[in-house]
Amino acid sequence: MTHHVFRYGGEFADLVIQRAEGTYVYGPDGRPVLDFTSGQMSGILGHSHPEIVATVHHAIAELDHVHSSFLSDPVLRLTEALTDILPDSLSKVLPLSTGGESNEAALRMAKMTTGGFEVVGFDRSWHGVTGGAAASTYSGARQGYGPTLPGSLALPTPDAYRSPFVTNGHYNWQEELDFGFQMLDRQSVGRYAAFIAEPILSSAGIIELPPGYLKALRNKCTERDMLLILDEAQTGLGRTGDHFAFEHEGVVPDILTLSKTLGAGLPLSATITSAEIEQQCHEQGYIFYTTHAADPLPASVGAKVVEIIIRDALSERARELGTYMKDQLLALQKNHEVIGDVRGRGLLLGVEMVEDRETKIPARKRGFDVSRRCLELGASLNVGRHSMANIFRIAPPLTVTREQIDTAISILDQALIDCTG
Repeated sequence: MTHHVFRYGGEFADLVIQRAEGTYVYGPDGRPVLDFTSGQMSGILGHSHPEIVATVHHAIAELDHVHSSFLSDPVLRLTEALTDILPDSLSKVLPLSTGGESNEAALRMAKMTTGGFEVVGFDRSWHGVTGGAAASTYSGARQGYGPTLPGSLALPTPDAYRSPFVTNGHYNWQEELDFGFQMLDRQSVGRYAAFIAEPILSSAGIIELPPGYLKALRNKCTERDMLLILDEAQTGLGRTGDHFAFEHEGVVPDILTLSKTLGAGLPLSATITSAEIEQQCHEQGYIFYTTHAADPLPASVGAKVVEIIIRDALSERARELGTYMKDQLLALQKNHEVIGDVRGRGLLLGVEMVEDRETKIPARKRGFDVSRRCLELGASLNVGRHSMANIFRIAPPLTVTREQIDTAISILDQALIDCTG
């Protein structure tokens, strides 16, 4: 059956999903498989959450889609739900469909308000595969498509585990950041518009920015009249133990983009900014007119997602269970030399496998074998391919139970024994 499907991201996994419920997906034989990637890192409430199902049923019957010039009650509820839990400066919401779309909208806002066109991203970033977002994506999907947008610049990713800016075991991220901006300033033609970043780089392998880094980055942007865009596609809405990952250091972006987690698995995103930026864009004729901008059905879902996260204190739950799971992974690391590093925050965790801890050579073949064995044993813990096969990006739903975490850890432990000895 799969021979008619265009391969849009390498080879497909050896499992055709028939249905999904809660923290599990099911193949043709009905065997449950723990889904510890939350679908595409999106299903933070698990699959087929009863309240989301009811919301979709009601919305599809009452108000599914309208012309993009119209507003609707679900859209107004979504914008109010989001701004109620955000800092006052983030008060204007543009509802869209995908993460790439939300980043495109943000970049257009930044370029229009600053008059610049140069956009900086981390050199292992992922922000989407559409034009502007793809131009600021450096961790993959760049080869073979011709030139990207002019003004696309990269800053070294602050990877404490692999950075060359380590002396006698001390990682000097400030020196790395200063060096990176010295290089940027030499390349810039003086028309900076924005820096776009994830607070925790997911596709790079769950790279958490060092303490103090985001504040220093904010200062670098302010010095150059650049806007700071934070892409919280995977870190937003409770995943990291806070409602939004930027809260961890109290650094508020000029523009915030949400997707993935906002729709809990449905296509919904949002670009959020200040009243001042919105007013300036409006006066200058800003247009981001898409077919599904401000669609009622996904907006209904997004408002319900925010309601559930707040009501059920899922951010706090992610912090508690994330600490528990990270401790379990650190215990595994002591028993398996192939685990070089464990990192992340809340229920967004990374496990990097290496051939040996001294050289830190990535164990990609072993990583692929371990992830395949995990799937055989009943847990989807990593679907990385090629260059990322050795890094497990672990992100179960925020509704996961402690018992399910124990099961997943046990499966990973067994897979490591079976594949690495």
